[in-house]
Amino acid sequence: MSKDGPGAIRLPCKKIRQSFGSHKIQDLSAEVRRELDGLDLRLKPGARIAIGIGSRGICNLVPLARELVLYLQGLGAHPFVVPAMGSHGGATAEGQAAILEGLGITEAALGVPVVSSMDVEKVPAMGLSHDLFMGRNAFESDGVVLLNRIKPHTDFRSTYESGLVKMSVVGLGNHEQAKIMHGLGVPGLRDFLFPAAREIFATGKILFGLAVVEDAYDQTMRVRALTPERILAEEPDLLRLAASSMPKLPADRIDILIVDSMGKNMSGTGMDSNIIGRIRVKGTPEPAAPDIGSIIVNDLTPESHGNALGIGLADIITRTLFDKIDFKAMYANVITTTFLERGKTPIVAESLEQAFSIAMSTVGRPPLDQLRVIRIKNTMHLEEMYVSPALYREMADRVTLISESEDILNPA
Repeated sequence: MSKDGPGAIRLPCKKIRQSFGSHKIQDLSAEVRRELDGLDLRLKPGARIAIGIGSRGICNLVPLARELVLYLQGLGAHPFVVPAMGSHGGATAEGQAAILEGLGITEAALGVPVVSSMDVEKVPAMGLSHDLFMGRNAFESDGVVLLNRIKPHTDFRSTYESGLVKMSVVGLGNHEQAKIMHGLGVPGLRDFLFPAAREIFATGKILFGLAVVEDAYDQTMRVRALTPERILAEEPDLLRLAASSMPKLPADRIDILIVDSMGKNMSGTGMDSNIIGRIRVKGTPEPAAPDIGSIIVNDLTPESHGNALGIGLADIITRTLFDKIDFKAMYANVITTTFLERGKTPIVAESLEQAFSIAMSTVGRPPLDQLRVIRIKNTMHLEEMYVSPALYREMADRVTLISESEDILNPA
């Protein structure tokens, strides 16, 4: 452990691998086809069916979407894709189409049009205290199919979190509905999501949803084709499965966490709040663990298209990340959510080395042999990471050592 020159810090590290247990579906196409065939869906010839797809980088997203297209075409329908992502993409039609393109969802890949618009139509909202909208392209179709991953949300805890229920309301309702639900604060998602989805389903526009659950390795472990009634009945069980299958950091107390990249394709908050133990939503208590002294984020994924919502969860970011932020796109998303803390810019360091030095000053500058540091690729992929010697000593018996390096900031 050494310092080379003024302010330079070199901290040795171990590259380690965690084992979570793989539950990957081996023949995904066959599994999806079995689920879809079990629906016994009947469509009129030439029916125009909208497939709603969001902004998340779901594993096997393109193959899953392709299976939906083939299934619907086999029933004589004319499917097309619509973005179902609320205020993402700068809350513009062009921005949302660009997000889908970045995820591989294109006409060339699927053989069907991708139709993006922020126009909405009002939907009957019996008994609701707020208006209800659906994207016009979906509303004017002959039916809507939803494709989404089920997982714990980054903002709240409830029976329905991130999944088909939320997509049917906030995602499919475009910017207009996202503003309404988020304008109600945390209750807008935690308490009012289910009654709103129930009204959306009552329109008969939603034919079914394809629910996806991923394991700790970001692999597809479960797919379920669900009619609206079954979405409401089965999504809570799928959410519990997803929660129990999430990866986690190998320590509850960490001085410094270095995150190589954050992004909207990995989490709605760029970094999954369930992983880093930071929520920063007024009125919502912070998790007890993990307890992280300082979080550094080094970069923003290209798939984010400049939307760095979630930087407010970090303490320090690098100039590399800062220069990639599209503040117009980020602010459109942040202001819609109303959770402004998550869009506040942290300290901007000119380099990762400077960021690390700043972080050291905020955690009491413990002796280097006692410093508890973890460096991860992102919060979605936690199988392999770099850890400082102090942490490795605690976990050596439950992780696999891959290699050793003299500098956690330049481990290659």
